[in-house]
Amino acid sequence: MSQSLVAWVGGRLVLPHAVVEGRALLTRGPRIVGVVRQGEVPEGARREELGGGYLLPGLIDLHTHGALGRSFLDGDDDAFRVILAEQARRGVTGVLATTSTAPFPDILRALQTTRRWMGVEEGGARVLGAHVEGPYFAAAQVGAQDPANLRTPDDGSVDELLEHAAAIRVVSFAPELPGALELTERLVERGIVAAGGHSNGTDADVMRCVERGLSHVIHLWSGMSTTYRRGPWRVPGILEASLASDTLTGEVIADGKHLPPTLLRLARRALGPERLCVVSDATSGAGLPEGSEFTMGEMRYVVRDGVGMMPDGTAFAGSSTLLDGMLRVLTADAGFPLHEAVRMASLNPATVIGLDGAKGSLEPGKDADLAVYSPALEPLRTVIAGRTVWRRDARS
Repeated sequence: MSQSLVAWVGGRLVLPHAVVEGRALLTRGPRIVGVVRQGEVPEGARREELGGGYLLPGLIDLHTHGALGRSFLDGDDDAFRVILAEQARRGVTGVLATTSTAPFPDILRALQTTRRWMGVEEGGARVLGAHVEGPYFAAAQVGAQDPANLRTPDDGSVDELLEHAAAIRVVSFAPELPGALELTERLVERGIVAAGGHSNGTDADVMRCVERGLSHVIHLWSGMSTTYRRGPWRVPGILEASLASDTLTGEVIADGKHLPPTLLRLARRALGPERLCVVSDATSGAGLPEGSEFTMGEMRYVVRDGVGMMPDGTAFAGSSTLLDGMLRVLTADAGFPLHEAVRMASLNPATVIGLDGAKGSLEPGKDADLAVYSPALEPLRTVIAGRTVWRRDARS
């Protein structure tokens, strides 16, 4: 039986380079088939009214640990189900299930569960793979990660990790650690994104890994070394190497807590709207009320002032905001044009992990992964492969 043509009308389409009015998006089943003028919608197409809102490509979160008290590191189906449903409520259609520094068996169990969930269609955001964040980090830049479970890439554990390569899209690590060059090469050989982060290295450390294929850096300014003096000489860190690069892609946590608007604007100026991604870095504290305690692996944290915190207040512990809130921060507080903010949460992340041919923008031939937002940028509906998986109603 042929699938009916659907026309999404009466709103504004958020394309990679502009927000356009007077256009309709056409979808058929799981695919986008075209963008036409509203007066040129084919006769017989079923109309989906947008009510003056925005039609976005489904958002993609490259770096997200959990929500509502559950973490991907929990490694069980119920945790995945809870997190993915909450992500879909925010207009997110795809995520990388992100681990953290923890006992190695816990990381491997999370990867096994991730592999099982890839391709599962169960009413929430889709699992596109895993982002292995840690345990190969510098102790001086560990932040809220678990210092007791740090490792170096030359300790033999990479072999065990790469037994799960089919589930892994990104591995982030400190480029200065022993074995980092070899790790970079092994990741790139398997089509896995090698990413720098939680590093106390110099720009030279970063560039040695870039020469071997490192292509991405995680959460700019967070867990990153910066310029220091060696005698009279100034030595740039991973932050300066990232901002000065002509090729690296990078992330910002735009929750209004981790980075002030000035730094968000600086990241946009340095990397441009084509290479900068926005990520939630949300922990299991996302969606929990103020004062809630939460865990990630063996570490305990608290939601305080709208962000994850170490209990003693000495460091952030990921965000408690998902991508819908970050779009509002980027546009209202940092002054980003809406189409750029959306691109940073959709097409750019898709490009980083090699899925831009199928996801990330409202273009013919791509998956019909869509998000409908109100004029105030509140999520109203989430569509994956042409099927509504969440819609706001009176009980939402």
